[in-house]
Amino acid sequence: MRKHMVLAACCLSVVLIGFDVTAVNLALPSMAEDLHVGINGMQWVIASYTLATAVLLLAAGAVGDRLGHKVGLNAGVGIFTLASMLCGVASSHQMLVVFRVGQAVGAALIVPMSMSLISRVFPDSVERARKLGVYTAAYALGMALGPLLGGALVDGVGWRPIFWLNLPVGLVIVLLTARYAPAYRPGRPRSLDVIGQLLVIALLGPVFYAIIEAPSRGWTSVEVTVCVAVSPAALILLLTYERHRRDPLIDQRYFHSAPFTCSLSIALVSFAAFSGVLFLSTLYLQSAKGFSALRSGVWLLPLAVMVGICGPLAGYLTGRYGPRLAFLAGGAANLAGGLLFVLGPADLPGALLLVGYALFGAGIGLSNSPTAATVVAGVPRDHAGVATALLITLRRVGFCLGAAVMGSILAAAEWHDSGSVHEFADAAQPGWWAVVFCGLAESLLGLVATSTWAKRTAERTQAAS
Repeated sequence: MRKHMVLAACCLSVVLIGFDVTAVNLALPSMAEDLHVGINGMQWVIASYTLATAVLLLAAGAVGDRLGHKVGLNAGVGIFTLASMLCGVASSHQMLVVFRVGQAVGAALIVPMSMSLISRVFPDSVERARKLGVYTAAYALGMALGPLLGGALVDGVGWRPIFWLNLPVGLVIVLLTARYAPAYRPGRPRSLDVIGQLLVIALLGPVFYAIIEAPSRGWTSVEVTVCVAVSPAALILLLTYERHRRDPLIDQRYFHSAPFTCSLSIALVSFAAFSGVLFLSTLYLQSAKGFSALRSGVWLLPLAVMVGICGPLAGYLTGRYGPRLAFLAGGAANLAGGLLFVLGPADLPGALLLVGYALFGAGIGLSNSPTAATVVAGVPRDHAGVATALLITLRRVGFCLGAAVMGSILAAAEWHDSGSVHEFADAAQPGWWAVVFCGLAESLLGLVATSTWAKRTAERTQAAS
């Protein structure tokens, strides 16, 4: 009973995050109209949250170790819920972006703390794997609720209640965790790497600023030029500094393992494709085709449903046949979905839309389990937690990258939300080609990650650590 109450709290916490992913994307056109911003502003609503989550996830584990996993989860849920309430009352685009960063602080704690609690209360490996499958399904449930419940709220009362809805769910999570979760803290918590964290921000922040702002400011503008120069310098400093840390944010020895490096790359490109699809599809359905938010949500439902179906299927395939089949199937699904939008008519028939979104859902659902399994298998067993944190970070970076790149493609094509379906199709075609490329890259990287040569590099890395 006690264990399952903890599982319920952890699952509810990722329902919040999954709901936020699809509901906020669906509400972008309504937010843009209400707050008087264009594509650039919509990009920052997504990027501010996902980028902040990505850069904070690496440090969240160390913070959680000091607070304890129980306190860490409740702190994360509390911060996420409070920031959600503030998002719901934001009176300007700038305020909304700031409060989205607040949500990211909470989300960065929620993910590693909830997974740590599940691992703690279910020590048996077989039972733990099953419960993590339930946990993954809960995330998919949140994603499925986003289009339906989020769409109904946006059409009925506006976009603000999609944030207020987090308050009652957050309160339930805090009560369940406080009552049932065990108090646990590691013996020697990892030290906080403040300088490393600042260097990660200096690395990623300017990259995304340049991608988002370059279409309007110009690639040769002072701001964009400075950003392009700062990021490589920050990367060099980060690699140099982290090499001498006792508890580095990123242990560079891991990258000698091909399965580890390839799986991180797959996580990056698969989530970039997923985010890009959500961004383009929201504008295609609402702005180009003129669908309501709820109707758009219904059309996007196959994507969320297939994530929920293919997640456990990928786990089964990986356990039975190894990760290669799931990698190839996931990449092929994204590639096929992208080609459908590239080669199909501008105004896709309903049946083809459903097939396309089902393919994209299968693509992301099939990639999650094998990337997690391969990343962990590519490093020493006692470093699995750090490897998982890095995997989640790369997923967030990919998600941020997808929305940023797709928005920049539309901005460069000078597409406006009043354009026709045919105008949108012309402007978005490079974006759909990018999704095709991501699917192809995922399949090729999957072949490399599961090769005999790659397995030997993993063995050498584990022996040297």
